[in-house]
Parts: sequence; structure tokens; C-alpha cells
Amino acid sequence: MEKNVVPDVKKCLIVVNTYKEESRLLGSEVSEYLSKRGIRADIFMFNGFAEQYPFHGSDLVITMGGDGTVLFAARGCAEDGIPIFPVNFGSFGFIASVQRDEWKEELDRYLCGKSEVFTRSMLQADLLRNDVRRFRSVGLNDIVVSARTAAHTISFSITYGGVSLGEFKADGVIVSTATGSTAYSASAGGPIIDPGLDALVLTLINAFSLSSRPIVLSPDGEIVIEILPSRVSGVVISVDGQLPVDLHVGDKVRIRQMEAKAKLIGCTKDKFYNALRSKLNWSGGPKNA
Repeated sequence: MEKNVVPDVKKCLIVVNTYKEESRLLGSEVSEYLSKRGIRADIFMFNGFAEQYPFHGSDLVITMGGDGTVLFAARGCAEDGIPIFPVNFGSFGFIASVQRDEWKEELDRYLCGKSEVFTRSMLQADLLRNDVRRFRSVGLNDIVVSARTAAHTISFSITYGGVSLGEFKADGVIVSTATGSTAYSASAGGPIIDPGLDALVLTLINAFSLSSRPIVLSPDGEIVIEILPSRVSGVVISVDGQLPVDLHVGDKVRIRQMEAKAKLIGCTKDKFYNALRSKLNWSGGPKNA
């Protein structure tokens, strides 16, 4: 968490999710509001997938969508250190924690230097084929190696910090950050990690073994997943749920924590636990909901 400072915001990019009509309307309203304060505000239409990141040169990025829109912004903003103001138009709001009816108050607080900026760890994945890097991507939530089609078991080995964790048969494996622990990893039986903790979560998907439990690892070590021969030929890697990239037998996926971190505005601990109770019903029972 960064100490409160008055930010020097001259240029802002508003990322609008094109599937949510309300986000378009509010995006225009926010753009007009910022313009009156002497801040240049451009709008970028995001359809869920994008290979280009138009964030360079921005002092602030505002997302109008769900957590997926924030993930897109984080991938493009982390290395430049651009803070993200995430307005929630999605179903969960674990990352997009600024509610629509409070955007003006929260934005004013940030522009006056009264909001806390929280840092979140990012992951970097490198695909090595014959020791040559063929693909690189970064993510805020998770990196998934899996069969291309559902209900197909693949084989792979995992090492962590140069130490073998074993060979596995499963539908796949998820490596997530603490931020991503509430996403795909949680649905696969992984633990939920407080976003203030710096950790990696390794979760197998439908493992062919009763003893293959999720494990929480230090972010200091490097994870390497090697694809082994199996009956299934379609194996892919996906980062933050983006378009999958094909993997071959012998390919190695090297996963490590990035030095750069995502900067999120207003993602306080109380908002995280409020989302945990209201969205995932982690509340102790029906009487406490």
C-alpha cells in the first residue's frame, strides 16, 4: 500500500466494456467530469480481448466493467506504474471494488490525495520450446495449463525452485496470485488468500489422485511445468482467461512473480471481505448472510 500523495493527473484513459451499455454511458459522464477539471480523458472500447495495450502516457486508468476489465488494464499498466481506478459493472467485484453510485466521491478522494493505492503482485509466464522462448505473457489473476477440451486428462511435471514436486495426471493446473485465489483456483478447490499476502497458489484441476492437494508457495521461487506425453494432444496455456496458446510435448512453462506490481485504487480489505460474504456467501450460514 502506498502512502497518500496528491497525484499529478493530466491524462486519463477510460476503459469501457462494450458489452455493458451502462458502462458506456457512465464512461462519457466521467470523461466530461474530468475534462471540467482540466484533465484530458480519452475512452477506449474494450470487447473482452485485446492484443494492444493503449495505456502508455496515461497518468490514470479508469475501468468501467467487471474484474476482467481490470485484469486487462493491469496487464498493460503494471510496468509503467499507472494506477487503476476500477468501477464495478460485473457480478463479483473482488478487484473492481468501486461501486457505480460512489465513483464521483471515490475519484475526488483520489485526485485530492486522500485515497490509498494498493499494490498487487503479477505473474509472468514464459513458454520455452527447445530452450527458445516462443511466448510471454503477464497476468494479475492466474496462469492455467490445461487440456484444450473439457474432461480430458493431461500429464505434466512440476518443479519449484529447482526441486521436483512430482509428475501429475489431471485436467490441468492453475498457478494463481493471492488476488486470483478467489477466481478459477477457488472453483477448483484452492484456498482463498488475503490479497495483502504475497503468495503463489498451486491448484490441480481434477487430479487423478486423492493426495494432490492445493499448496501455497513463496513467491520467491520459480515454477516450471513441463508437458509430458499423454493420450490428449490438445494442451494449452491461458493467462487471465485470455485466448489460449497451444503447447506441445516437451514444452516448458516457466512462471515467476514480476518485479512490477499492479496499482489499484480503493481496493480496501473491507471491500474484499464484503465481496467474499455477499458474492461467495462466506458468512457462517444462512442466519449470518
